[in-house]
Amino acid sequence: MKILFVSSEAVPYVKTGGLADVSGALPKELKKRGHDVRIILPKYSQIDSQKFNIEPCSIVFGIPNFYCEAAIEKTIEPLSKMIVYFVKCDHFFSREEIYDDYEDNAERFIFFSRAVLELLKYLDWKPDIIHCNDWQTGIIPALLKNTSDKDTLYQNIRTLITIHNMTYQGVFSREKFYFTGLPDELYNYHALEYWGKISLLKAGLVYADIINTVSETYAMEIQTSEFGWGLEGILTERKSDLYGIVNGIDYEVWDPKMDSYIWYKYDENSLDQKYLNKEELQKECNLPQIDVPIIGIISRLVDQKGFDLIEGIIGKIMQLDLQFILVGMGIPKYHQLFTMVREFYPEKTAIYFKFDDALAHKIEAGADFFLMPSQFEPCGLNQLISLRYGTIPIVRRTGGLADSIIDIESSPDELGVGFVFDNYDGQELLQKIIKAVDFYKNENRRLTIIKRGMRKDFSWAVSAQKYEQIYQRALQKNQLE
Repeated sequence: MKILFVSSEAVPYVKTGGLADVSGALPKELKKRGHDVRIILPKYSQIDSQKFNIEPCSIVFGIPNFYCEAAIEKTIEPLSKMIVYFVKCDHFFSREEIYDDYEDNAERFIFFSRAVLELLKYLDWKPDIIHCNDWQTGIIPALLKNTSDKDTLYQNIRTLITIHNMTYQGVFSREKFYFTGLPDELYNYHALEYWGKISLLKAGLVYADIINTVSETYAMEIQTSEFGWGLEGILTERKSDLYGIVNGIDYEVWDPKMDSYIWYKYDENSLDQKYLNKEELQKECNLPQIDVPIIGIISRLVDQKGFDLIEGIIGKIMQLDLQFILVGMGIPKYHQLFTMVREFYPEKTAIYFKFDDALAHKIEAGADFFLMPSQFEPCGLNQLISLRYGTIPIVRRTGGLADSIIDIESSPDELGVGFVFDNYDGQELLQKIIKAVDFYKNENRRLTIIKRGMRKDFSWAVSAQKYEQIYQRALQKNQLE
């Protein structure tokens, strides 16, 4: 298949979150499987042209309703030899931040989406599938469905939209509809209108041939009022076109046998090296080198990630015989909370208000447990990484966490790989942490669980096969029409 993968971020070029990891890894895996895959991104000022050998390719064009031009640049990804395009427009993408609350975010990503389709007119290459991601690219299926009858170039191109997080919907004022270039009659409840505004994600959900999200459980959750954020009706109507596929992780990046960030490389047969990593992590974090469980967290410090639960029980957590390492940034109240925790418990805690890739690898290698008590979690990657590194997850049963982590205590068939609690309740979380700390003392049982988790396969090879299947379903729709 010919697949154009459209995203607002992708590693290694630009990253703010898990979307970038998916957009960097999935296309490479699909390319390995023999498909002709190309990626297209906005050319933000944060992307280093020299570092990535990005060059102009003599394609410049204007877009109706906009007063600035799009210039196309490209590079060849060195290992996979995949072509990566960039839509360059300094007016929209040369900013201090990639997203932020810019007043013209609607214009920025409508411009990008329209430029993606315009670019196809200049290429001797036509995709079978355009794979869109989140609200930033949600307008593309609407544009295709409403222009293909006028331009044969776009006929038979099928679209998939992946929802990475339903809370981000690209909702803007009605006036922004003008920039889409779509007919006025599409401003209605059945198309783009959303409570007197427009929703770019809704556009994708209405018009994409296939919809998917990043875990099977989350695909069911977003059809409810609790997790659908006002779009559950559309998703329920389209449930026959809605699929859940758990994200993979890039084992070329996350593998303790090859990880250049950690002190000692190891696998399931050399776990003594993991404990040496633990000692080095304690040294780096200025923690006593004693035999107590380390609980690690790498996260945005926001309510969604369960920090309101942690806030209510942090005093009791600190009474347990453990060490606690946190890396992340977020809302001020949690910065204040963990600053106080660090001051009160300097011998038990290491708190870093930053995102540090090297330190993240070291925590995964050196911690005994990884904490993810999320209120909701479309997929989650850290619990998958933790399994690979022999670090036992403590998670809430929601979204991708429910799909990937089986509870040690409740699994009747010896499949458990972590500690799982059900209700979004601080006391339930505390009880799981207490059980984990007690579990740590049983070394033989702990080693069995660690090795079981390390043998799990959450590679992109597994997920890519499932994406192939839903691409085929999109193409079959074409044959039926």
